[in-house]
Amino acid sequence: MKTKLSISNMNVDEIKKYISDKVQNSPDLFYYELPMQESTLYFIYMKNLIDSTAFNQFILTPTVELLKKNDVDFKKLRSRLLTPDSLLTSDGDEIAKNLLEGFVLILKEGEDDQLLVNASKKVERSIEKAETESLVFGPKISFTESLSTNISIVRQNILSENLCTESIVIGKKNETEIRVVYIKDLADEDSVNYIKKKISNLEIDEVLDTSVLAQMIEDNNYSIFPQYLQTELPDRVRYSLDRGLIAVFADRSPMVLLGPVSFFNFFESTEDVYMRWNMGSFIRGLRYLTMFLSVLLTPAYVAVITYHYEMIPSTLIVSLGESRSKVPFSPILEAFLLEIMIELLREAGARLPTKVGQTMGIVGGIVLGQAAVEAGFTSNILIIVVALSALGSFTAPSYLMGTAIRVTRFPILILAGLWGGVGIVIGLCFLLIHFLRLTSAGKPYLQPVYPLNFEKVKNTLVRLPVNPNKKTEKNKSFLGFYEKYSNDIDE
Repeated sequence: MKTKLSISNMNVDEIKKYISDKVQNSPDLFYYELPMQESTLYFIYMKNLIDSTAFNQFILTPTVELLKKNDVDFKKLRSRLLTPDSLLTSDGDEIAKNLLEGFVLILKEGEDDQLLVNASKKVERSIEKAETESLVFGPKISFTESLSTNISIVRQNILSENLCTESIVIGKKNETEIRVVYIKDLADEDSVNYIKKKISNLEIDEVLDTSVLAQMIEDNNYSIFPQYLQTELPDRVRYSLDRGLIAVFADRSPMVLLGPVSFFNFFESTEDVYMRWNMGSFIRGLRYLTMFLSVLLTPAYVAVITYHYEMIPSTLIVSLGESRSKVPFSPILEAFLLEIMIELLREAGARLPTKVGQTMGIVGGIVLGQAAVEAGFTSNILIIVVALSALGSFTAPSYLMGTAIRVTRFPILILAGLWGGVGIVIGLCFLLIHFLRLTSAGKPYLQPVYPLNFEKVKNTLVRLPVNPNKKTEKNKSFLGFYEKYSNDIDE
């Protein structure tokens, strides 16, 4: 057990040297002396970490008023300060730690405990529009890098006394506060304890972001598929908490982890709820369809051209033959070149400034595609197939899931080039087995489809109409009407 170093037996010069050594002789360490009749009062702080206005108004002014009365007792001073965040301590490590967090040390020689007062200056951006998750309908604000701001946003959105926020501090060298947020009567208690245990057991130096934290607490670190949903939208967090999910916040990170989630949660969006139920169901179904086509379209093209050309309609085989007559590469190599070119354009567009990146993606795709066809490197039909596959992967609301789908396409493409349709089936079987074995916070990754829960499946694959009064005849959903109709026939 680490022993505490007390500064109560040190003189002022020794305390100054000790603090200076703890902050690596930083030039930002500032000393301010306030003479008294019998001794001197010292203020020690990091000048770039404190709010000078708060220091002058809430700390220095009350201290000077007490000095006029020749009474500088720390307990009385603490009660006079206009800030509630203060503590008395003689622990040297605790003093150095709090100085680096924006506290001011009020030092008086001969005192057993010295006074630490919070005057920190919070550097944070204002609440802005979400960048990574754009919506047409619904709130547009996003979380910030301030943990206190993010928690206040959640509490403003969920006015429930059952909303629980539990704090966990992790990190040996650089401590980071983690908040586990859930609604007590909706969240599964086993899942809450599971996530809290995973976080508490981490033996790490620091947490850079919730994205890194997610990789550390995932059940399968080798899987390419994300096992926690990441979002920067407060309404997405509110929607998920109301459905029994658990949110994990980290200080200095604008992204929030949600779990336990299933594979289908990554294709849901709060925009589905804001739209009419039939439109929301159509768009959600379109996402599932385009995800399936994104994985299979290019491998299917390679398999058909290489092994199953008899499946090509006679009206199409002539134009397909003409398109491929000048291509010197095999279908698998041709498809790989185009897929890599699409990924390069996407990565270049993401790394360049916004306006330049959009122009790069559009102009680069048109120029390179046209040049590749004219040079005989690829065929027109494959360009259409690869473009549709790329568009399909971009429809996933989750960026991580969209990236996982794009990467999954490559091994299935190799299997299609080796064994044709049989290779595609083998790849899909391995993918399904992986999904069946995968878990998120201890829960099956394919729930509620596996294990089957019909009540939850209804609102997963489609978005049912809002039904505020389920017991009334006028507001019954289609499924409720169908069940009643079936029961009447049976009777």
